[in-house]
Amino acid sequence: MAIQWFPGHMHLTKKAITERLKETDVVIELLDARMPGSSANPMLAELIGSTPTLKILNKQDIADPARTALWLDYYNALPGTRAIALDASETAPAQRLIPACRLLAPLRGGMVKPMRVLICGVPNVGKSTLVNTLKGKRAAKTGDEAGITKLEQRIVLADDFYAYDTPGMLWPRIIVEQSGYHLAACGSIGRNAFDEEEVALELLLILQKHYAGQVEERYKLDPILGLTDIGVLTEIARKRGGLLGKGKVNLQKAAEIVLTEFRSATLGRVTLETPEEFASWLAAGQAADAARQAKKDARKNKKPAAPEAESA
Repeated sequence: MAIQWFPGHMHLTKKAITERLKETDVVIELLDARMPGSSANPMLAELIGSTPTLKILNKQDIADPARTALWLDYYNALPGTRAIALDASETAPAQRLIPACRLLAPLRGGMVKPMRVLICGVPNVGKSTLVNTLKGKRAAKTGDEAGITKLEQRIVLADDFYAYDTPGMLWPRIIVEQSGYHLAACGSIGRNAFDEEEVALELLLILQKHYAGQVEERYKLDPILGLTDIGVLTEIARKRGGLLGKGKVNLQKAAEIVLTEFRSATLGRVTLETPEEFASWLAAGQAADAARQAKKDARKNKKPAAPEAESA
């Protein structure tokens, strides 16, 4: 199943970002450190163009530190880009973004040419929490649900440093299938746009492959490497009181438990993708999308057969 979610207010966000970028010196894009590739908005990348960009791998405290290091190396190797990892709720790490922005735009600063930054990211990635931390007070609404911020907010971080916090924005069509599942698992997609059991099964495939020990310890399971994803979810249901009688289990309840405990990091520090994995998925998604577009164009350009000439 391809997961898609692009509510109407995101069209307005795109328009607002397009206009704001005309007067923006640095773009701060918050990424979820558990899925840096999947939480990077390709539509935003097109809008940004050559504008210097600071990539913040947020929620690094619940991500796999070894994989976070791989992603920092990847982004810091890109031109016009810097990357740092932090937990947006911690004051000291959050303050690091101000000097990082000044390095990206050294000619901006002072009252004559104040620094103007735009804070962007997918829903529920932690933008509002970061803004509140920088301000030292509740300047923006926060919540563990996609789509909390609906309007752009102007934040004065210093006399010559202005930040604009924008609503979370996805993109109209997610071509990387794995990204849809990862965004759903991390809570960046509205609950009505996906099936929780299906997303939990996809999540368990990754956990089983890379973090089996953490799953076994949390749910007091025997080794799970030989089980299917449904087998693992079934065992979790048995351990967590999801029995329905006559040998049946409540997989929906188990799925909700797995997703909740993944998002809260009760399962431990997990990162769902590496730069190499995501590059492979992206290439496959782009190839499939190109093939889909070619078929669409062929159908559009196909001319109806000319009627046969009538007999004299």
